[in-house]
Amino acid sequence: MEKIITSESVNIGHPDKTCDTIADAFLDEALRQDKDSQMAVECAIKNDKLFIYGEATTKAKIDYELIARDILKEIGYKNDFTIIKELSCQSPDIAQAVKRKELCAGDQGIMYGYATNETKEFMPLTIVIAHKLMYEYEKFRHTTDKFFADAKCQVSARYMDSQPKEITCILISVSHSDSLTENEIRTAIQSQVIDKVLEEYKRYLSPETKFLINPSGKFTIWGSFSDSGCVGRKIVVDSYGGEGKVGGGCFSSKNATKVDRSGAYYARYVAKNIVAHNLASRCELQLSYAIGLPSPISIYIECFDTNKVPMQDIYDFVKNNFNFSLSNIIDELDLLKPIYKQTACYGHFGRENFPWEKIKNIK
Repeated sequence: MEKIITSESVNIGHPDKTCDTIADAFLDEALRQDKDSQMAVECAIKNDKLFIYGEATTKAKIDYELIARDILKEIGYKNDFTIIKELSCQSPDIAQAVKRKELCAGDQGIMYGYATNETKEFMPLTIVIAHKLMYEYEKFRHTTDKFFADAKCQVSARYMDSQPKEITCILISVSHSDSLTENEIRTAIQSQVIDKVLEEYKRYLSPETKFLINPSGKFTIWGSFSDSGCVGRKIVVDSYGGEGKVGGGCFSSKNATKVDRSGAYYARYVAKNIVAHNLASRCELQLSYAIGLPSPISIYIECFDTNKVPMQDIYDFVKNNFNFSLSNIIDELDLLKPIYKQTACYGHFGRENFPWEKIKNIK
């Protein structure tokens, strides 16, 4: 069956990603000082106001305003921000449900993990390219004062029998100085961003591949002055670009006892290992947890008829090699380290520097 799949990515200057980055920087600072920190401190942004709100139970002394202002400056904001804070401790009802004889989930929820053999990253081609375009743009915009941090892109590809055959369209919109002409923008982005990324993917290009660069014609008002933003609004960007399912909660701001994050990371870890060990070409894994319980109440594996061994063998493989208890997930993936700010942009999955992307030695 033929179909066209599209995935998108956004850069750090997009207001939602700005908030994700700030929230995960708070988490990292808490973990640097106190690995047992319970954090769910989020933020929202609009114009020159940043709202910091949520729950934090930690021994860490966190200068929220300093962290936020440093990131806003790195992104490229020249103005001063008014920062409004509303913070409290984690609910004691949740705290007593998490820390029992065995570490337990702090909430109910469903999480998904996905993997495919169509790329070396075991991710869908479209989301891999979209993230690489944004990463390349981020490098490029630091070489000039004519382009700004807010940017979005989409990658569309034609698939046949669940494998990519051709890139049909690259769409990218970037914020820029009003001193640039449309032609200057298109020339720069094509040569300095798109062509560099697509060098690796030439086999998927054709004479019919479309390139749409700033189709609106103008993008000079950017970031929080163009749009509002808050944590957790880019869960499809953060995960599998629309090809794999996403769970009921976002990732950023949450420490590892929040299974929305840690459970999703482990689900990806298991799905990737199923595909990497050649048990299936594609795999999606669903988990569900209940508050106050240490292990999932359900595990479901879907291989879309691409399994190369009986499904029971895949379930046995998972049972013999993976432990879905929250305490094991945190230990096995080493989730108490301050590694989270770097997850906030360019995807939580498909980048080898994260522990949930490793291929496990199996029994």
